[in-house]
Amino acid sequence: MNWDIAEGNWKQFTGKIKEQWGKLTDDDLDRIAGKRDQLAGKIQESYGITKDEAEEQLKSWESRH
Repeated sequence: MNWDIAEGNWKQFTGKIKEQWGKLTDDDLDRIAGKRDQLAGKIQESYGITKDEAEEQLKSWESRH
């Protein structure tokens, strides 16, 4: 997935992101505003996982969408 497309269509992607990472709130997603590094950091923080684990989850999600 081209992250520039996701960033440009962020509102459309938020629903899919919330399906995968339900702990992320609408406020979190509004603050992230399509920035991939911030999304990875918020996943890491919300789920108590390492940066590498968050990156792996995000890469896996990207490959499916």
